[in-house]
Amino acid sequence: MSTDINHILASGQRNFFLIAGPCVVEGEEITLHIAREIKAICEELGIPFLFKASYKKANRSSLHSFTGIGDREALAVLAKVKAELNVPVVTDIHTAEEAAWAAEVADVLQIPAFLCRQTDLLVAAANTGKYVNIKKGQFLSPEAMRFAVEKVRESGNENVLVTERGTSFGYQDLIVDFRGIKALKENHCPVVLDCTHSLQQPNQPAGVTGGRPDLIETIAKAGVAVGFDGLFMETHPDPAHALSDGANMLPLHELKPLMEKLLRIRLAIG
Repeated sequence: MSTDINHILASGQRNFFLIAGPCVVEGEEITLHIAREIKAICEELGIPFLFKASYKKANRSSLHSFTGIGDREALAVLAKVKAELNVPVVTDIHTAEEAAWAAEVADVLQIPAFLCRQTDLLVAAANTGKYVNIKKGQFLSPEAMRFAVEKVRESGNENVLVTERGTSFGYQDLIVDFRGIKALKENHCPVVLDCTHSLQQPNQPAGVTGGRPDLIETIAKAGVAVGFDGLFMETHPDPAHALSDGANMLPLHELKPLMEKLLRIRLAIG
């Protein structure tokens, strides 16, 4: 299985690629364990794989929510994942200042949905020359994402992809409108479906985001059926004790059987 990022992202013409990992780097041992498990599954099934973990979490519901083990420490863990497993690494950035030094490790700089209109952030990410994965804001139409994509391209970087992660539905829910794939594909770049964040239930009274992980399989099946190039999933061996976003993560032991089902759908639709 190729680890070349251009080859991986072009694989959507034949098979979906997978961006997966824990929400955030919780420590070296557990991060490497998750990365090894996902890579083994993807190699067995022939699914192109990019490892994702945030080195820090800036968008949290509560001041007391876990944000990370330290920026440099977490990036060092991601560098070890990349070196040991030879897989491309995806991580979030939140400010323009973060772009250059996150790019020292990451192959893909991910723009969080809340920040997808931040011009300075998009330009700084573009200027690194790395791939830029822009998550569609919960408040944006699919058509409006072309302006975010244009900011990256007009800054001289053609390496861009966009991720659908649901649209705000009332105050405390999200919904995926699969009609939006047509508009997203008009950006002529890989289009990804976030199968876990799109099932979040934000703004809960307790200050911790909820979710519907029981629907991950349903959303993922629909995404493959309508033609998303890639799937994004956060996964953890014990979501109930994950330090961030556990309420909408896929248990790691469920990843392989789900991928097997999705591959059968992909094969059926050609």
